[in-house]
Amino acid sequence: MMTSRRALLSGFLATPLVPLTSVLARGQQAPLLPLTRACEDGDEPTLSREAGPFFKPNAPLKQDLFLDAPRGEPFTIAGYVVDDRCSPAPRSLIEIWHADENGDYDRQGFRLRGHQFADEQGRWWFNTVMPAPYPGRTRHFHFRIQRPGGVVLTTQLFFPGEPGNARDWLFDETLLITMTDAGDGRFGRFDFVV
Repeated sequence: MMTSRRALLSGFLATPLVPLTSVLARGQQAPLLPLTRACEDGDEPTLSREAGPFFKPNAPLKQDLFLDAPRGEPFTIAGYVVDDRCSPAPRSLIEIWHADENGDYDRQGFRLRGHQFADEQGRWWFNTVMPAPYPGRTRHFHFRIQRPGGVVLTTQLFFPGEPGNARDWLFDETLLITMTDAGDGRFGRFDFVV
């Protein structure tokens, strides 16, 4: 029996992020954290990408986007917002928007659009659906992230194994979501370094 997205999310939320700087300062071995390549390097922020033509400001405070497209394949995406020293960036703003299961964006309202604030450990998550590719683009999510008082990072996240990745001029392998199949959809993980 496969684990559910809810169980995977619960496990993620139950595991605290241990800042590498405090561990190293005490002379301990650094823990093996499944962080993005940039955070492992310790100095490179997440790559920026254009917002695209479908960004709309003032998306609602909302983590559960699945009800906007109930016929889509369920997908939960979660991660941390950290600084270049892998320390959590609490209360960071995270915005998401993406195409639906048919490759269409809502241009009138706020379907499959939302925002939230990272918790005190820098954690964030959204329940949504797998976006479909559309002509000229591979499957992707759009994100905007901003630490309190920081600059806005606008980027796009991509899905591993997509045939369109190689043809998409915005694709970069450092922006791949780490994915797990669940019994009720898929679970993805990505940590933003801002």
